[in-house]
Amino acid sequence: MKHMLKYFFSIPLLFSMFLVHAQETTKTKETVPEKQKAEIQKPMAQEAITDTILPKTNRYGLRVGVDLYKLTRGFYDKDYKGVEFVGDFRLTKKYYLAAELGFEDKTTDDDRLNSTATGTYIKGGFDYNTYQNWLDMENLITIGLRGGFSTFSQQLNTYKIYNANPYWGQQTPVVSGEKYNGLTAAWLEVVMGLKAKVFNNVFVGFGVQLKLLVSNKEPGNFENLYIPGFNRTYDGNFGVGFNYTVSYFIPLYKKKVIVPELKNVSPKK
Repeated sequence: MKHMLKYFFSIPLLFSMFLVHAQETTKTKETVPEKQKAEIQKPMAQEAITDTILPKTNRYGLRVGVDLYKLTRGFYDKDYKGVEFVGDFRLTKKYYLAAELGFEDKTTDDDRLNSTATGTYIKGGFDYNTYQNWLDMENLITIGLRGGFSTFSQQLNTYKIYNANPYWGQQTPVVSGEKYNGLTAAWLEVVMGLKAKVFNNVFVGFGVQLKLLVSNKEPGNFENLYIPGFNRTYDGNFGVGFNYTVSYFIPLYKKKVIVPELKNVSPKK
């Protein structure tokens, strides 16, 4: 009878031990997939967040404007009339095609003569933007090259006859009025400038030009004191110029900015 009771109480004990072992096994099997599932879902959630970030784009288009300096100079300088239109087109991230087209009428009074140059000019070349913009800024600090060409006329208004012995004083100027047509000039420019975005698509800019005269067709009896587009000629073939512009940007299309991918490096243990 004792042996039967012993076996009777041993069977429930073995059965309970079996249940405990089975529960632990089941819990282990359920815990591992849940942990793996959490690890899988975590990168998927990060990918979903990354996909919602809009890619950065650069705008490409045509910018057109006018030189305010030449446009307003005639208000305070009675010897000058002129206008210059400027434009550029963005080719790449850094390079821009650039051009200027203008008209000038300038009377120059020198020690020996007074003449009026009237004509048109065109300049073309490129600009390179050296400024690294932040976010969606579109400011420019540029350096560039231009080739310029002008066709114009010169009118000799008055001139003075050279007097080697000015004992009786200087002679009065001689009125001429003779006009010389079909004159031309060509030059090269190194251009440095900046443009800042002040409103949506509206830019103001300032530029300085260093010029080298390449060819210059002159009247037979005097020099060109002023060449439209080149400005005043001094001793030699060098000249300088500057402009102050306001322009409007016309966007035509956009390009995505390729951002290099960052590689994840696992920390060392």
